[in-house]
Amino acid sequence: MAKIGVLGAGGFGIALSVMCNKMGHEVTLWSAFPAEITEIIRDGQNLRLLPKVKIPQEIKLTSNIEDLQGNDLIILAVPSFAVRETAHKLQPYMGEGSVLATVAKGLEDQSHKRLSEVIAEELPQCKIVVISGPSHAEEVATGVPTTVVAASSSRQAAEHVQDLLMNPTLRIYVNDDIKGVEYGGALKNVIALAAGICDGQKLGDNSKAALMTRGITEIARLGVALGANHETFGGLSGIGDLIVTCTSMHSRNRRAGIFIGQGNTARQALEKVGMTVEGYLATKAAYELSKSVDVEMPIVEQCYLVLYKNKSPKKAIADLMGRPKRHESETIWLQTK
Repeated sequence: MAKIGVLGAGGFGIALSVMCNKMGHEVTLWSAFPAEITEIIRDGQNLRLLPKVKIPQEIKLTSNIEDLQGNDLIILAVPSFAVRETAHKLQPYMGEGSVLATVAKGLEDQSHKRLSEVIAEELPQCKIVVISGPSHAEEVATGVPTTVVAASSSRQAAEHVQDLLMNPTLRIYVNDDIKGVEYGGALKNVIALAAGICDGQKLGDNSKAALMTRGITEIARLGVALGANHETFGGLSGIGDLIVTCTSMHSRNRRAGIFIGQGNTARQALEKVGMTVEGYLATKAAYELSKSVDVEMPIVEQCYLVLYKNKSPKKAIADLMGRPKRHESETIWLQTK
């Protein structure tokens, strides 16, 4: 049995806490909002973010970050926009060589840094592991078989996470390509928004299959340009996460896209979903990153124009379909470009 601290009482934070409790670990679940902790204690669950999933009484609920001190593993499960602030708060309570795993998927706004880079700036004493892959909180919490990767520049730290968290319903592979794992996890949300727009426009299976296939190609193209390994994008944190996020109604990104495809503005769609939609900020980051390294990402570009410049989805789809002819092979295209 280990002592595990989870920061973030949203859907995935609760799912991981419940799972770790079932494994026999001693779990502390922290929220930055005392009112949220009060409501969870009162209701025995988070009615807004993960209804019907009961939180065992053995899990310690707290809004005092000092209670996270001295754990064998810390799991950061807050939205991407809260990662830096939360890591900064945690700094006094993390010892040298402590292992911190993050399940947040996104890029920091403005700087476009990967979240492990953000955490490393705030917690230089920690070994950082990124957990990513097709893993809806609703399914992890109820024991649906799930497979993810644990990526780190420290193989020892990744294997530590693998040893502590792997169980009969969660299989974990280790991966050394932390850049690829993070870019895959962040950028698939952009394609999931686009997939939702396709659904809102009632385009059908052919369109979504093409979007997902060309979408992972764009993600890999940018990821490789930024130092990731191409192979990673064919794995769980790439195509695996892309599939689940583009096809499931558990996906907030897809749901937001559906609203946009039905005629709502991006702002209206975000309000209707009512929860963090990571793909909105990730679209802007991906677009700006692609321009900075001169990488062509036509789907991402059209998503950016729809979300931030009020371009109509119908016109964006027409422009994608009307692009100049080219070879499907990236290698051949780059040689003849």
